[in-house]
Amino acid sequence: MFEWITSPEAWVALATLAALEIVLGIDNIIFISILVGRLPPKQREPARFIGLTLAMVTRLALLFSIVWIMGLVEPLFSIFGMDISGRDIILLGGGLFLIAKATHEIHNSLEGEEESASSLGSAGFWMVLLQIALLDIVFSLDSVITAVGLVNEISIMAVAIILAVIVMLVAAKPIGDFVDRHPTVKMLALSFLIMVGLTLVVEGFDVHVPKGYIYFAMAFSMAVEFLNLRLRSKKARKTHPVKLHHALREDS
Repeated sequence: MFEWITSPEAWVALATLAALEIVLGIDNIIFISILVGRLPPKQREPARFIGLTLAMVTRLALLFSIVWIMGLVEPLFSIFGMDISGRDIILLGGGLFLIAKATHEIHNSLEGEEESASSLGSAGFWMVLLQIALLDIVFSLDSVITAVGLVNEISIMAVAIILAVIVMLVAAKPIGDFVDRHPTVKMLALSFLIMVGLTLVVEGFDVHVPKGYIYFAMAFSMAVEFLNLRLRSKKARKTHPVKLHHALREDS
């Protein structure tokens, strides 16, 4: 099962797949961070840990159910001449849920009433975990299908998934705290989730959307936002704002 350990090509494949799994897990981290941020401070760390553990368990369960995963692409029925498979139904449902949830979070953040810590007790804790578990299935499906398309060894896929989740566990709290401290970043993250949800819906109708475009848009938007945050922090410290240098300067 682990004969690939002595193969340099297998280690390259493992590193590549682990990196891709981490990238594919970014939207999962954002979603978990935003949901966990609605809980009282004492419950956030357990919810974050359980949520990411559920993500790893779901990915591994789907990975070892590879025959069932492959069967999901078989058409179940047709609508207006379009074949609908089990995978399409999962992507459509997950995408619509993600769009609805992100829109609801934006509304609550901007116009919703302030919730007290007592209103987000144990019931809120388990509701957050339920929402994380539902979306983990959708994100895990995408992740596992990517792994199957790149690597043949199931053990390599499993190790890559575990490594990716370990990195996500380390990164989740700093990302969550950063999102909580900066409201504009939270709005941007919620906008990303709407975009990811729309992508899932479109792919549910068998229209392939290259992930590179999505991640480029996310990276570019975050780069612009980081520049805005840096400029804002400089103004807060009463320093001089950023000024562009002129290409030509008059001699005195």
